[in-house]
Amino acid sequence: MIAALILWGHALAALAFGLLAFGQTWGSRGGWPKGALIVALALTSLWALAIAGLDAHDITHPIVIAIRNVGWFVLMALVVRRHSGSGIALASVYAVAIGMTVASAVLALVGTMPIDAAGVEAIDHARFACRMMEAIAGLVLVHHLYAHAQGGARWLTTPVALLLAMLWGSDLVEAAFGYLSGEAAPALLATRGFALTLIATLFGLFARAGNERSLAVSRSVAMRALGGLAFIAYACGTVLLTALAGRAIGDHARIAQTAIVFGSATALMTLLSTPWLRAWTRVMLAKHLFRLRYDYRTEWQRFTRTLGMPGPDADPLDRRIVRAIAELTDSPAGLLLTAHPQGLEAACGWNWEGHDGSEAALVRFLEGTARIVELDTIRQGEAVTQEAMAIPAWMIARQEAWVLVPLIHHSTLVGAILLSRPPIDRALDWEDLDLLRIVGRQAASYLAEDRAHDALADARRFEEFNRRFAFILHDIKNLVSGLTLVSRNAERHADNPEFRADMIATLQDSATRMNALLARLSQHHRPSTESPQPVDIAAVANRIAVARRAQHRVEVTGQGLAIAQPGGIEQILGHLVQNAIEASVADMPVTIAVRQTAGRVAIDIVDRGVGMSTAFIRDQLFRPFASSKPTGFGIGAFEARQLVEAVGGTIAVDSREGAGTCFTITLPAAAHLEVAA
Repeated sequence: MIAALILWGHALAALAFGLLAFGQTWGSRGGWPKGALIVALALTSLWALAIAGLDAHDITHPIVIAIRNVGWFVLMALVVRRHSGSGIALASVYAVAIGMTVASAVLALVGTMPIDAAGVEAIDHARFACRMMEAIAGLVLVHHLYAHAQGGARWLTTPVALLLAMLWGSDLVEAAFGYLSGEAAPALLATRGFALTLIATLFGLFARAGNERSLAVSRSVAMRALGGLAFIAYACGTVLLTALAGRAIGDHARIAQTAIVFGSATALMTLLSTPWLRAWTRVMLAKHLFRLRYDYRTEWQRFTRTLGMPGPDADPLDRRIVRAIAELTDSPAGLLLTAHPQGLEAACGWNWEGHDGSEAALVRFLEGTARIVELDTIRQGEAVTQEAMAIPAWMIARQEAWVLVPLIHHSTLVGAILLSRPPIDRALDWEDLDLLRIVGRQAASYLAEDRAHDALADARRFEEFNRRFAFILHDIKNLVSGLTLVSRNAERHADNPEFRADMIATLQDSATRMNALLARLSQHHRPSTESPQPVDIAAVANRIAVARRAQHRVEVTGQGLAIAQPGGIEQILGHLVQNAIEASVADMPVTIAVRQTAGRVAIDIVDRGVGMSTAFIRDQLFRPFASSKPTGFGIGAFEARQLVEAVGGTIAVDSREGAGTCFTITLPAAAHLEVAA
């Protein structure tokens, strides 16, 4: 079976290369010598025909291989000399390649003479060693040919380099197996013919297409091919070590060979599972084998795929943006900081522990310069003064923080991405900076569009709320009109028992209808016209506690006199206490703790109920119409923060799911403001 595959595969390869040589009309393009190319293709066809039609041990085989290789070496030397010149080092490599080719042919001829078995074995080992040196030298020359091809020569250099890499790569593996076992690997010979036929077909199609359609191997294919060659080399090294162990150790060879195989397999698994080594390998290959660090088509496809990842189980957009930018530079983590007038605020992290913010100076610096900040330059004292002063201390203190990428939409800073240091630490070059600047603007446009969608949705919800409130006001107006009429008639008919019964029924019906309207509205939504004034917070809290006594136990502690709107602060506390009651279990009281420190009055509303998640607090709690209750409108927390901030106060929340919630309202103390006035 293998013999038939060797025959048919190499026969087809011989036919393909023969047709290439016979129909060659494009060899002179780009400086390729037409005659030398025809000869090289014809010799390759002759070599494949010899493999297919002659016995593997026939002396013709090594002679034809040597002639084929010399033909290609001469062709490559002519091309390189014409386009890039030749130095002593390059001439030495050509001399070694041709010398090893001639030596292997001579040794094959010597092996046919009447020599004892030991001499034949030594000659075969020397011949296979020469063939390995010949193949290695050929691969080096192929790399040089491709790297130094210029202008019109490059269009034909790519398929020629691919063809010769296949030829001499298979020769190298065949010679290595022959050196170890004394003969070529039949499986390799069986597959090589069909592979060469495919390459010759592609060569002909490409060459006929001409210079207008360049052939280029993608970076991913090149990386996989290099990985495959590295694995083959690793396997050949393992086989060579086991063969040497079998020759040198003798009786204990099997134990040594088992240890070598087990050790090499363990080492290979360790190398493949080490992130640092994989990252280092990618960096070295990109640096030394490719003109550009990044495969922009692949990176851009991955970037847009990550940002546009659909589905209900996908990460939020903020997290996807951090991940997409971090993966470009192999960063294991990242943090998104969103911009607001007071500075940058941590919004979302990807594999990032801890959340910090910054002052407004960093926003002004990034928005004014659009500069990508390398934090290591600041740590080393090499950054400009303005940049060093704008970066907050916590970024410098975190050694894993590597690069800060601004997200600029038009001329406005939307946020910034803080990237963690990749496994292989390196300085950014122009290619990194250009790519990060482009993806930063693209990510900023995604964020800006998402914020615009949120604002539009909020506006639509406000519109819907106002429309609903208008209908409710109409119903309330009708109720008020009916109650007004009842009150007027009561002055004249108060002594009439039937009228009193009707009045009671009307009042009950009106109360029921108003309660239904309030349930539909969920929250009072009227602007306050009260002016800030001193308010006894404890007295307000006690009134709320008494009013809620029938529902739940509410405890009040402490005293404090604050500047606030009396109706507004009572509305805020009533709303928060009602929420705390609804979240609490029956036997756990709600606490209102009032305390006064440093010119401020703090009010803590504490419950030990179900609590809220960190994501809900950060993203939805203080947004209008966002509520954790199925029937809630989400107006209360939004309105509470507006009322508190209107008098110079703040509102904060600390909550854990299953442990409870503490809302803290901080207001200016009355005595402090009066003295200041």
